Amino acid sequence: MLHRRSTVLAAAGLAAVVSVVPVAPATADVLGVTVEGNTVTAEIALAGGLDADLTIVFEQAIGLSAANLGLDAEVVSPSDLSLAARLPQLASIPAAFPVLLTIEPPATGGLSFAGTVTVELYTHDLVYTAGTPLRLFSAPAGGAFRDVTDEISSGSYRVRGSKGDFSELLIVADARAVDAVIGEKLARAEDLLAVHWSAIDPNLAEQLDVQLASARSAWQNGQTVAALSHVEAFLKKLEKATAAEAPNVWRSARDLDNVGGLLRAAGETLHFSLTLKRTGL
Repeated sequence: MLHRRSTVLAAAGLAAVVSVVPVAPATADVLGVTVEGNTVTAEIALAGGLDADLTIVFEQAIGLSAANLGLDAEVVSPSDLSLAARLPQLASIPAAFPVLLTIEPPATGGLSFAGTVTVELYTHDLVYTAGTPLRLFSAPAGGAFRDVTDEISSGSYRVRGSKGDFSELLIVADARAVDAVIGEKLARAEDLLAVHWSAIDPNLAEQLDVQLASARSAWQNGQTVAALSHVEAFLKKLEKATAAEAPNVWRSARDLDNVGGLLRAAGETLHFSLTLKRTGL
């Protein structure tokens, strides 16, 4: 996994790292919520004995508290047709952990962050095995869910994903072929770059476009290692970019596009899937 560089908030008038502050539970189902610096930890305990440890890590944030995070969790039905319609074909909610996590900061809460935020879930209700189809999916409120996984590991089951904004999250069993997932993630990164092209420094935008095009070409020609190299170059350019080159701040007022964070998160999860293909898992 590429080293994540701390990002300066000065370009958006943000400053200072949040101090260590224990806080009260956000809801009756999210217990022991604690904020320490740029890290939030919480225990999710739901009906039916469902539980998980949640860790949210910001590169740099201000106004971070349980209330300003807007954290909630609920048990859902794996057969809920409204949720199933928001998942890709061949993807389903595991009956052993049908938990919908919501991170939706209130608009007036004053939370701001720069770069990406990582969300990690660790639960004993699921079991990690080599080649597991379990992934972390994310969606805007009421929107389509996408795979945002950038790391999975054992210890029952642990999964992590990167984000440039906030949303609903689900652990999902994804039975799609890895190439189908890679194609979708490449298209997502390309679409994000196209949508936000005008907000990015022209030279940087061109360099990012070249790396994504090269990654696509290498992948389509069966050159997975080369594709990974181009995605890593794409991520390094974004990590080194200044806020002037690629806007990288998200605010609860939803008045800024965290372009750098969104593109980096898309690149991280693409890197994860390409790595799975390379290792044959």
